[in-house]
Amino acid sequence: MIYSTATVAVNPEGETRLSREQVWKGLELKARDARLFLPPGLCTRCDVVAESATHFVREATIAGADLREIIALEPQSKVTFFQATGPREGAIINEIVENDAGELLLRFYCYLGLRGKQPDGPEEQAEQAQFDSDRGYRAALLSTLKRTRELLADGTL
Repeated sequence: MIYSTATVAVNPEGETRLSREQVWKGLELKARDARLFLPPGLCTRCDVVAESATHFVREATIAGADLREIIALEPQSKVTFFQATGPREGAIINEIVENDAGELLLRFYCYLGLRGKQPDGPEEQAEQAQFDSDRGYRAALLSTLKRTRELLADGTL
């Protein structure tokens, strides 16, 4: 199994301050249309195909892989991506938390397996290493916050 976690400060010195509500709007927008947040061409399709009061279902093509995700929203707090189909199975969570000083943090964690691959085999080990690398989910969190600031600045958010 793959388990990875990363946490970053939402408002590091020198950056435009974001409120919890603004971070939440960015996370929800990213969940609804990943194309707005991922590098150009990485996500070529992202459609919400069903919706309820507590979750929605999206179908997307990311890095050439077709996937279906059930996305649960806990407003102002957490977005959970359940991998229903695609190369991975399990859950990916993005959560807004506060530290003891009341500063906002954005936390990522996941618990995943690779469909059709040996548990803890070379493919999962490689994916684990990628998630934990400098280009992994810590970088994705920072990129999400950067994009949220850009969307706020241009009036989209």
